[in-house]
Amino acid sequence: MTLLYIILATGLGGVLSVLAAASLTTRVLGRIVHNLVSLSAGVLLGTALLNMLPEAFESAQAPTRELFITLLGSLLFFFLLEKAELYRHSHHHEGDHPHHDHHHGFDAEQAGAGGWSVLLGDSIHNFIDGMIIAAAFLTDVKLGMVTTLAIVAHEIPQEIGDFIVLLNAGFSRAKALLFNALSGMAAVAGGLVGYFVVGGLQQVLPYLLVVAASSFIYVAVADLLPQMQRRLAFRETLQQVLWLASGLALVLLAGEVLHAH
Repeated sequence: MTLLYIILATGLGGVLSVLAAASLTTRVLGRIVHNLVSLSAGVLLGTALLNMLPEAFESAQAPTRELFITLLGSLLFFFLLEKAELYRHSHHHEGDHPHHDHHHGFDAEQAGAGGWSVLLGDSIHNFIDGMIIAAAFLTDVKLGMVTTLAIVAHEIPQEIGDFIVLLNAGFSRAKALLFNALSGMAAVAGGLVGYFVVGGLQQVLPYLLVVAASSFIYVAVADLLPQMQRRLAFRETLQQVLWLASGLALVLLAGEVLHAH
């Protein structure tokens, strides 16, 4: 049953993000992605700090100092992985804000010849997300559900951002959707690898939860929150704070509902 949960959960983010990108126009996607970024920042931070890390540190299977070392090493690892452009989580797009810091055509240049680097980085990111979901479900089904919520909340704006980048790089709408969907399947592969490789190694689960939490924290702090730091009008700033708070509230509510059953 756990394997079925993992397969369903890892496929959910990719399906929802592709459906969102397919059903909305590029103009509409550009308007809503900001709110989704703020929401996902709250969900990622809430899941990492209120669910994953407490679960890992409450385990008697790993010394606290080793878990802190794992947390530090993981943050540095994701930093280096992003430096190598193998851990992409872009949400920007052309004309997303009047104070956009990049020159016109930036997305097409970043995507490169055909945007394959975007797809490679996204696939690796999705594979890691799949392993994170597997580790969470192997620890506790309820933790797996909350973790899936966090990843889905993040995957939708991430995939929408990548979809817009691919369009600006010259991909047709159908081709961009197809490759985004194929990239999303890497999460299912990661989930399967996590289940079969990690399933028999219960003693490493606390460490994997810390790695998972560090990836959520890194994405939120290195990518999402800096996007929200741009100088905005009071109304827009208030919207950001409300969406961020909504993400945190969603995690708390999900945790309460799941623990009540």
